[in-house]
Amino acid sequence: MAGGKGTRMNLDNEKLLLEYKKPIILQVIDSLKNSNCFSKILAITSSNSPKTKKLLQENNIEIFDSSGIGYVNDLNSILKTLDDDVLVTSGDLPLLDEEIIKKIVQQYDPKKIWTSIIVTSKFLTSIGIKSEYSVNFLNQKCHYSGISLINSNKITSLENLDEDYIVIDDKRIAFNLNTKQDYDLLSTT
Repeated sequence: MAGGKGTRMNLDNEKLLLEYKKPIILQVIDSLKNSNCFSKILAITSSNSPKTKKLLQENNIEIFDSSGIGYVNDLNSILKTLDDDVLVTSGDLPLLDEEIIKKIVQQYDPKKIWTSIIVTSKFLTSIGIKSEYSVNFLNQKCHYSGISLINSNKITSLENLDEDYIVIDDKRIAFNLNTKQDYDLLSTT
């Protein structure tokens, strides 16, 4: 997912082009490629992220243009066109690497329609990250990592899907960039 506005960052440039060794979106793409878990990598862009789209095209990444209305709408628009097992990840995970991708993929259960990878609130607090999007799972407050495993073959409607969860308290998936403070904190990791 690479089509957001990044408005919470309050930047002059696009969020996914921020550098952490390389542009963050390329770190995510390289992690997916280097895991050797996928037959295809597809970046979902929009008119909100023209420079990100250009960088991805220059790096021979296949693009799907979405409306840019919002994460859920953009994701739903692409899922309607797929008939496969899908790993969805946000493009703002600068610490993502191939090892954590492999660990997540190994836990994939194709009998489940939608599995979200979450982290505990306690873990997020321990690494100095805050999140607005939470869910109560196994009697603890957890937060979405921006990574999901989806069996798009089983999706008949995008409404009222049964969502399963896997908790993985790991900074490589917990550390996403939503604010300028998150980016500043990244330099201390």
